[in-house]
Amino acid sequence: MSGESLNGMYFEELSVGQSAIFAKTVTEADIVAFAGVSGDFNPVHINEEFASQTMFKGRIAHGMLSAAFVSTVFGTKLPGPGCIYVSQLLKFKAPVRIGDTVTARVEVTALTPEKKFATFKTTCSVAGKIVMDGEATLMVPSKG
Repeated sequence: MSGESLNGMYFEELSVGQSAIFAKTVTEADIVAFAGVSGDFNPVHINEEFASQTMFKGRIAHGMLSAAFVSTVFGTKLPGPGCIYVSQLLKFKAPVRIGDTVTARVEVTALTPEKKFATFKTTCSVAGKIVMDGEATLMVPSKG
């Protein structure tokens, strides 16, 4: 045994103010794959001719694709493997387009020891502009 673990951080290792990010440039393939996995083939996401006639003047990524990048941070970085989503509030502020680099950021804002719940501010931004903000609650494994 190498001492490596699949577990991320334990509840006892968290503190208010800790943060982590994940960034990804959204591609055509991401949008097509997300449509296939989710079943959301809204033409504003997959049909340029249709999308060009909307208020967005072109195709936009699924809002939930950006939200999924928040899940990436939780599941891989902070708190990491083993945490469980309890809730997520989202507000979509601006569209994300093919070629945009989305930076998902989570920050611990509160800890509830009796439930092993951690509350996080969650945001996604493109070029410094917030495109999605929200708040999440996660259940985090305890050492004890």
